[in-house]
Amino acid sequence: MTAFRLFGAETSPYSLKVRSALLYKGVAFDWVSRSVANEAEFRKNAATPTVPLLLSPHHAPAQDSTLILAALEAVYPDPPAQPEEPAAQALSLILEDYGDEWLNKCMFQQRWGQQPDRDAAALRVLVQLNDGKRPRAFKAPAKQIATRMFARLPLVGAEPQNAPALEQSYRRFALRLNTHLQDHLFIFGGRPGAADFAIAAQFQQMLTDPSPGTWIRDRAPFLVAWCEMMENPKASGPFEPLAALEATLLAIFEGEVSRTYLPWAFANAASASRGKKRFSVTFDDGLFEQATQTYAARAFGNLRAEIAARMGAPALPAFLEAAGVTTFFR
Repeated sequence: MTAFRLFGAETSPYSLKVRSALLYKGVAFDWVSRSVANEAEFRKNAATPTVPLLLSPHHAPAQDSTLILAALEAVYPDPPAQPEEPAAQALSLILEDYGDEWLNKCMFQQRWGQQPDRDAAALRVLVQLNDGKRPRAFKAPAKQIATRMFARLPLVGAEPQNAPALEQSYRRFALRLNTHLQDHLFIFGGRPGAADFAIAAQFQQMLTDPSPGTWIRDRAPFLVAWCEMMENPKASGPFEPLAALEATLLAIFEGEVSRTYLPWAFANAASASRGKKRFSVTFDDGLFEQATQTYAARAFGNLRAEIAARMGAPALPAFLEAAGVTTFFR
């Protein structure tokens, strides 16, 4: 048994995010697919009922994927998973939060908000919970899983009225990222960073679902190849200077991140600070309304502090201004 044990699930993007980072860092670990057989051990160590759960003899059990990646970078700095330039570091952190908090909504809506994706995913979850075996009587429990997950759509803001905005959002992002990846192996050059781990994990999930998977494979081949590479990523060179990335990276921020995620995150944080239960924000695609998410609000607050600490880098204010997002980080 290795020092690290990672409880996760193939159907969990955050589990894949952490697993990919551990593999890239060369940290030996045991992958424990969460199932009925190991549920008692999971519950004994978990503070929340969701994966991932990383167990280590040196630290308390950890479940927040962002904090896990930051801790890995501090303890295992080689190979690095953070660009050297402060401005690029900041942009990578923004994209990591985009993946975790916004692109996850898109994935969740595509998987659980429509057929046949919902039924296919429910069966995958059921098989995973039963140690990789499909029960003889599987239809009823699979339907229960599908029904339960469909009911969770409003909790993450993926209810039916928001579905068109979420679908258009992930498609805009996928096309722009595909263009960027034509000329760059990873988002910030020759090796992966936090943005790669977070975003690839969400698209890896969508590629397993019939509807978004078909759309992505038809239109974003470089993104598909990158997702496959991110299953066990290897550095092939250094991080590139921001100036070499800016043309297509700016298009990602200007054409999508500034249009959905940042207005949403800013409005959600404001709603949480006022103790409101619901909030709305207006996109180009129309009104987006959902329940306030306090965890996402805290994550955005932490992100803003990280960005503020790097604002002295000359390239960062200029990039944010060009992307039209300066107002969200004042």
